[in-house]
Amino acid sequence: MNQNQQQQSSDGRHDDDAAHSDFLASLMDYTPTIPDELVEHYLAKSGFQCPDVRLIRLVAVATQKFVSEVASDALQIRLVAVATQKFVSEVASDALQQCKARQAAVVKDKRDKQQKDKRLIFTMEDLSRSLREVSIEVFYDIYMPVLL
Repeated sequence: MNQNQQQQSSDGRHDDDAAHSDFLASLMDYTPTIPDELVEHYLAKSGFQCPDVRLIRLVAVATQKFVSEVASDALQIRLVAVATQKFVSEVASDALQQCKARQAAVVKDKRDKQQKDKRLIFTMEDLSRSLREVSIEVFYDIYMPVLL
């Protein structure tokens, strides 16, 4: 390598080091969603102990990102399922309308149902599918009690 290439290489490394240092310093001011104590507990449980709070917060941020992505994927899975159910429901409803010729009553029922069905409900199946995409297999009992 000539002198210019070495200079550019060391400048790039210096910029990366400065960015890493700035990021690690910013972790001291950031309060992640997952508490430091919880992260420390699970790290200690797996045999890892580190007195550096920045590293603990880095793990918390990475965990928060992972959970966020899994939840987002589960939401997309649920939205696709709801859209599919609505499509099948509309097709069945249209067929019913043509067969029984009760258009006025069905249209009124459709409007009432559209106003009520605004909530999405996540299921273990949605979560399992989302986790399966990141190679985590979840086994659960179908009759598992739900705590509210």
